Amino acid sequence: MKAFVFPGQGAQFVGMGKDLYEGSEIAKEMFEKANEILGFRITDIMFDGTDEELRQTKVTQPAIFLHSVILAKVIGDDFKPQMSAGHSLGEFSSLVACGAMNFEDGLKLVSARALAMQAACEAEPSTMAAILGLEDEKVEEICAAIDAVVVPANYNCPGQLVISGSVEGINEACEKMTEAGAKRAIVLQVGGAFHSPLMEPARKSLADAIANTTLVEPICPIYQNVTAKGVKNPSEIKENLIAQLTAPVRWTQTMNQMIADGCEEVVEVGPGKVLQGLFKKVDRKFPTSSAAIAE
Repeated sequence: MKAFVFPGQGAQFVGMGKDLYEGSEIAKEMFEKANEILGFRITDIMFDGTDEELRQTKVTQPAIFLHSVILAKVIGDDFKPQMSAGHSLGEFSSLVACGAMNFEDGLKLVSARALAMQAACEAEPSTMAAILGLEDEKVEEICAAIDAVVVPANYNCPGQLVISGSVEGINEACEKMTEAGAKRAIVLQVGGAFHSPLMEPARKSLADAIANTTLVEPICPIYQNVTAKGVKNPSEIKENLIAQLTAPVRWTQTMNQMIADGCEEVVEVGPGKVLQGLFKKVDRKFPTSSAAIAE
């Protein structure tokens, strides 16, 4: 079985999507439609902006979503997933590409999500840190023992777990992780504590928007971050999408579940090769590739 997977925040780069815009009339129309929906020319920032402009959450998330969804559309008949998943933001790309929601609704939700997350970040100083070389259970145990807010946020692959919380909580956790034998504990340059209880205001503001968006059954099971299981039921998909903002991204568990369910090949749709690298950490011989436009 072939899986198509969609990257999340962090995969962006200046120039992303320019080849699609210039090489496909369909892509050009979709990008221009996006500029209209967003109320600013996101294409100018994606194609010719600065790293700093592109790194703003309100720009980054729609930009990665657009690159991924438009690429899936442009590759046409080559996009035939038997299962799909997306890392954090990428879950929205996956749902649109696999027909669960339309392009316009997906973009509006992603934009609303980005703005809500940005507002939550600004309301309370918070951050994230990558913990390398420590068992997941040990990371969970250390987080649970700290009084300040700090929780596992991204189970990226075996030996790589990102934690999220207050600045105070993350600093204390990093010290304790290093003492416990972590190879590295790196505070990340991010705007706030994504996938933690500190995102509760964002979850609340997005819940109504998700509830009011039309969702239909996708063309294949979507392995969602919250459960790491394949889902096709629209109501269940919505519940998991709402929970996603304050719950951890169970990507390690998702990869293992997809492989257990018969996944034999992964195609990454969108900027970068981050997700291919994570699959290789599970099995270095696992066949992975990037979606590409036919020359």
